[in-house]
Amino acid sequence: MSDVNLLDTDIETDLRATVRDLLADRCAPTSVTALYDGDRSLVPGLWKALAADLGLAGLLVAEEHGGAGATAREAAVVLEELGRAAAPVPFLTSAVIAATVLAHSDGDSLARLASGESTAALVVPFSTAPDGALPTVEVTGGVLHGAITSVAGALDADLLLVVARDGGGLVVHAVAAGDAEITPVSSFDMTRQLADVRLDGVRGTPVLADAEPDIRAALEAGAALLASEQAGIAQWCLESTVAYLKERHQFGRVVGGFQALKHRLADLYANVESATAAARYAAATLAAEGDDLLVATSLAQAFCGDLAVTAAEEAIQLHGGIGMTWEHPAHLYLKRAKTDQIGLGTSGAHRSRLAGLINLPRPAH
Repeated sequence: MSDVNLLDTDIETDLRATVRDLLADRCAPTSVTALYDGDRSLVPGLWKALAADLGLAGLLVAEEHGGAGATAREAAVVLEELGRAAAPVPFLTSAVIAATVLAHSDGDSLARLASGESTAALVVPFSTAPDGALPTVEVTGGVLHGAITSVAGALDADLLLVVARDGGGLVVHAVAAGDAEITPVSSFDMTRQLADVRLDGVRGTPVLADAEPDIRAALEAGAALLASEQAGIAQWCLESTVAYLKERHQFGRVVGGFQALKHRLADLYANVESATAAARYAAATLAAEGDDLLVATSLAQAFCGDLAVTAAEEAIQLHGGIGMTWEHPAHLYLKRAKTDQIGLGTSGAHRSRLAGLINLPRPAH
């Protein structure tokens, strides 16, 4: 993978422009902020436009199942743009993680996902790392019992992919979301609101046996591509802050001309570029099924997760008083960045895994 191209291809450039234009038209910051007051009216229409109208729900689904047959590189482009807009859509949870779980399953669930007709969510805590413990529910005679907390994407899902231990292996059961008790959690990031899922005597349909490798692969893909979302968050924070400091005047001069602020912005720029490169390398490695995927994923997550938070904090501080207000969108990016920082494994967990992968002493916790 040493010769991987991190620059956009012509197709990726066109895809980026299309997604960015749609989000600029359909995903105003004021509409996103309304989610924190319980108004989720933005979500269904925006997801329909992305999933069905643009066909992004089936981006990673093979053509024989009705998808686009694209690669993780194209999915990374979409996630960068979703991060830049703090867009409240289930692309990561449904079109990436759930679609990857179902890639080797029987039945038509994958085709419905690809068409945008339905959405799905893997019922594990959002904090679950690719190599972390997998919480399961009990299954007796096809009837499921148990509860899983802090699940991302469950509120927007039509289909829940529930992991149960059957004998010595893991089996994924498909459960209609309406048959489960889904309790919204008041989340720090309401653009990807978490929920607790309880199953009391619910009958599921087994869709994947001996499923642990597929579940791990889905979480790995999710972690690798989450880095692109984090990079997109950081890009927006940097660009909006630079634009503001070029306009803001203090003591008779443009604030961006102060040397101390130039140094901070230069450091942030260098780190955002590094985060973007790390995220794109992880996506390219995933697309090529490269041998160093685990290294690329953990490297990207260890760096991008923390950097997105730093960029959002800098944006709020360097915007001054306006950055602290509810009306300014900077808080949306800080909340998304902080939640993403623990999503699919914390940066610390990924540093620890990375150390093991490259034979370094694991950091002390």
